[in-house]
Amino acid sequence: MFLVTGVVVGDNVGMQGFSDPQRELLDADSVTGHLLPTGSVFGFLAEHRLALFPAEMFTDLFPSGRGRPSVAPDVVASVLVLQALHGLSDRQAADAVTFDLRWKAACGFAVTDTSFHATTLTYWRRRLAASKSPDRIFDAVRTVIKQTGVIKGKTRRVLDSTVLDDAVATQDTVTQLVAAIRRVLRVVPGSEAVLVGRETACDYTRPGKPDIAWDDKAAKAALVNALVLDALTLLNALSSTDADADTDADAGTDDSDDGAGDGTDEAGQALALLALLAGQDVEWIDDGAGGGVWRIARKVAHDRVISTVDTETRHAHKSRSRKQDGFKAHLAAEPDTGLITNAALTKATGEGTGDAAAGAAVLAGDDSFTEPGQVLADSAYGTGDLLNDLHEAGHDPVIKPWPCTPKIPGGFGVDDFTVDHQARAVTCPAGNTASFTAKTRTAQFGTACAACPFRDRCTTAAAGRSVTVNVHDQIQRAHRARWNTDTQMRADYKKHRPMVERSIAWLTRGARRLRYRGVAKNDAWLKLRASGINLRQLCTTGLTRTPGGWQIAT
Repeated sequence: MFLVTGVVVGDNVGMQGFSDPQRELLDADSVTGHLLPTGSVFGFLAEHRLALFPAEMFTDLFPSGRGRPSVAPDVVASVLVLQALHGLSDRQAADAVTFDLRWKAACGFAVTDTSFHATTLTYWRRRLAASKSPDRIFDAVRTVIKQTGVIKGKTRRVLDSTVLDDAVATQDTVTQLVAAIRRVLRVVPGSEAVLVGRETACDYTRPGKPDIAWDDKAAKAALVNALVLDALTLLNALSSTDADADTDADAGTDDSDDGAGDGTDEAGQALALLALLAGQDVEWIDDGAGGGVWRIARKVAHDRVISTVDTETRHAHKSRSRKQDGFKAHLAAEPDTGLITNAALTKATGEGTGDAAAGAAVLAGDDSFTEPGQVLADSAYGTGDLLNDLHEAGHDPVIKPWPCTPKIPGGFGVDDFTVDHQARAVTCPAGNTASFTAKTRTAQFGTACAACPFRDRCTTAAAGRSVTVNVHDQIQRAHRARWNTDTQMRADYKKHRPMVERSIAWLTRGARRLRYRGVAKNDAWLKLRASGINLRQLCTTGLTRTPGGWQIAT
């Protein structure tokens, strides 16, 4: 099966196992390898697992010479890829290694061998996540893609994103506040004493939701107000205690790096979450007599936390009618082959999670796309910032422009207004001019609209029409004009952009719902999934290993 012995790492002997190059008598590949379908990932890993995931690729994960030797890294890497490709849990993957001959052959196991324990996969994922190269398996597959030359000379990349469902239940405001208060009472020293002698919103020692008449609006309103007051009482008392503790710590001389005082301790995280939840969904209603109540706000907070179990999952809206809760997977793909050249997972909303911003980062991380080429994407990527970045990099942006729908049907849109960027002035279709500053970048026409004969086609605002000028307005206007007149550009878009939907279909088929919590763990899964999909696509085209390196059989 595999040897569990140390390997030399510098001057130390690291406790990393490695596979035995000599097969056993009942080696699964020798006995049943001929049954593996031609061009399957199982058959490829059975033959080339050691070349794809060599032992030296993982030596940094085991620098210590103490402890029990690890499972061979080529075996674990193969299982991680197959697990993500087939959408299995850790236990299911371990069972597959024990009972499925295809998995045994892919891992180099004998027919009679049993698998390692399922927690071994968790252990390896943690080691990879904490290393300097957490995406090394994905990078190894990308190296294979480059060496085969299958995308050499292909100068197009398509950007797109899709929403992946989270692994937790979306919680309402009451559930989140109760859970956050219970967590503070559980992990923050001295927190229970703060609420002693106070009439609290509910008994926080009892599991489940508070016991009230949930069909009584007044009772629910009173509960929300009491929960917020309990939360604020805890925060006011414990935050001042933490501040005093920080002051005492600063006066000391102990500089040990034990994690205390760095804002990452469990108590600090619990208080921070409670502070966020106590303010994101509620508002203060003044009664005019020096008092008031807290009530649920009639709005949805930006970047709203929707679960205390996974604080990074978010509401997502791919369209007006399609609403999901989860994360966003961003892809860069080569349209002819469907190969995913880079991928990243982000929160569904928040800074840096928009399609254009995340797409720019994904494209920048695609080391196979370094020469000027054509970048295709839908209108979600048509921001001024991304268009400017692509122009500066020498790329040709074949991106459907943002729709510039007039505020009044059949009326004037932004392209009907002329912008003088040197003078910072905007001229409307009626010939009126309004200026804008470099800071606000909004031109207000104000009173000029009062007697304008075109007012009914331009605005319904009492203060008149206003036009906001983007920093990259010139680039966006030129891009829209090109889209309207360049038939070849639109033809390229219609031919090549839809091909990324095939890659997304491969990615999400049977795997739309994530298994992990948080961005980091799910991003690691996404890259393993992309690795498996890429390997499967390469194997169907004849991926093989020769003395000259990785090649596609012709």
